[in-house]
Formats: sequence, C-alpha cells, structure tokens
Amino acid sequence: MDFSAIVSDALRSGIGPIAAVYALAAMGLNLHFGYTGLLNFGQVGFMLVGGYGLAITVATYDGPMWLGVLGGIACAIVLALLLGLPTLRLRADYLAITTIAAGETLRLFYRSSWAEPVTGGVFGLQRFANDFYALNPIDPGTYGVWLVRFSSRDIWVMIVGWALVVVVGSLLALLIHSPWGRVIRSIREDEVAARSLGKNVYAYKMQSLVLGGVIGAVAGMLQAIQVQSVNPDNYDPGVTFFLYTLLVLGGAGRILGPVVGAILFWFVLSFLDSALRQAIDAEYVSPDLISTSEVGAVRFALVGVALILLVAFRPQGILGSRKEMLLSGR
Repeated sequence: MDFSAIVSDALRSGIGPIAAVYALAAMGLNLHFGYTGLLNFGQVGFMLVGGYGLAITVATYDGPMWLGVLGGIACAIVLALLLGLPTLRLRADYLAITTIAAGETLRLFYRSSWAEPVTGGVFGLQRFANDFYALNPIDPGTYGVWLVRFSSRDIWVMIVGWALVVVVGSLLALLIHSPWGRVIRSIREDEVAARSLGKNVYAYKMQSLVLGGVIGAVAGMLQAIQVQSVNPDNYDPGVTFFLYTLLVLGGAGRILGPVVGAILFWFVLSFLDSALRQAIDAEYVSPDLISTSEVGAVRFALVGVALILLVAFRPQGILGSRKEMLLSGR
C-alpha cells in the first residue's frame, strides 16, 4: 500500500475547496444550534437557494455575477423569514420539523419539470462562474508541496473560500462577544429567563436564523462556483447531517469548532476511502468481504463508530468545554 498517496489524498480533501464550503455552512448552523439553540435541520435548503440564486441569475437570465450573489442572499433571507415567522414563537421541535421538510420540498421543487425552464430540472445549470475564474490571478498549472497539489482553479477557490471562513469567523466572534451575542446565548441557556428580563426572544431568534441562513447561502454559492454546476440532487437532507457531524467533531458553540470539524471530517473520510481501496487492490482485504462498490458505505460506517466513541468520551467535541456543556444542560 502506498501510504504517501493515502495521506496526500486525505490532506487534499482536508484543506481543499469542499472543506472550506462545509466549514462555512457549518458556521451558519453553529450560530443557529450552537449559540442560539435553534434546531435547524434544513441548512442545506439555504445552501440550495444560495447556489441556485446565483446560477439562475447568471445562467438563465444572463445577469452579472454580483447580482446573482445578491439574489442568493435575498433568497436566503426570504426563506429564513418564511420558516421563522410561523415557528419561532412555538417549541423548538416545530422549527426542526419545518426546516427539514422545507429543505426536501425545495429540492423536489427545483428538480420538477414545472420549474425546469428556470432551474434546469433534474439536469441543473452549468457554466455560470466564468466571471469568477476570469479574476484568477494564478497562472494555469498545478501547484503544491510534496504530493499535495492543486490546480490553479482549485487554489483560487480555496483562497476565496478560506478567506470567507476567516472573515465570517471574525465577524461571528465579534457578534458573539457583543451584547447581542450574550442575549442569544442566554436564549440558548434559558429562554424563559431571557424573556423575563425584557428581551424580545422572538426577534433575536429571527435575526440569528436570518444571519445563519445567509452564511449557509454563501457556502452554497461557493460550492456552485467550485463545481461550475448546481443540481438539486446535490442538496439532499444528508448534507445537513454532515454539518451536524462537523459540529460534533469540532464542538458546537465554538467559533473554530466548524472549521476543525470540517478539516477532520474530510481528512478522515478521504483517508478511509483511499486506504480501503488500496487494501482491496493489494488483497489485504478480501473482495468477498468488502467490494470496491461498498467502500463508500463502509467508510461512513467507520466514521459513525468514531463519532459514537467521541460522543461517549468527549461529548463536547474537540474544542468544546465540558464545564460549559454541563452548565448549559446539553
């Protein structure tokens, strides 16, 4: 087995564009769940409307990319209002049910034949990010260190993606340590107590839902730009549960939790995938036990076992505080 190839594949995934996308989307979910206590099971819906808002503006209506970005953000705000207005005055489980249903409803709507003239239906939309890549200052080619190498296009997406992670993380850090952040954390700890002190809990929840949704939409736009494509089947509910996995790994309620979680998740997932495939090719693992087509399922099963052990021995996550977790009752 070529362990250098296995490690290099894992490193490419751990720091690559997809890790930046998931880190950004998980930051928005962390604001919802980790700081405000909102059970949002439909973060993928915000990613979907963000990516499609950009793609439809540019590919379908031939608009400029900056207008597509504004359109994606506007779609996320509208979606947050539609989800939050009827549910945020009710118990937390109503928001959970509504968001997971909304994410799946949006996916089915965008892939329907009725919406096909605008969304492209099951085929989606392609080739709409040329203006973004036209700004790439890096000469065409492959760059990197050792076996960890990326194309100039991927490096450009990584620069923008991780820069967005830094900017969003810095803004969230400032917000969380401001009076506004102290209020939303108090809502997470004890909503009744926050309300008894005269805080408009409903308004603060709505603000958190909108802001986290916009961050998720930006992540969806970055993902669409990276692959130059949007397809409704890429936004299934499993994406949201991957984002929760990142929070479990890194630690909910921590600014760097989603970032560490995203890097670890994609590193481990790619490491297991590459190692299993090489083990099967080298006949260290019998094809009768695990076939190449089953590698994807097996790696997720192994990640699930690792998560169970992590939750058992360190439920607060890698960066989480056990003391704070106990005080918050989570």
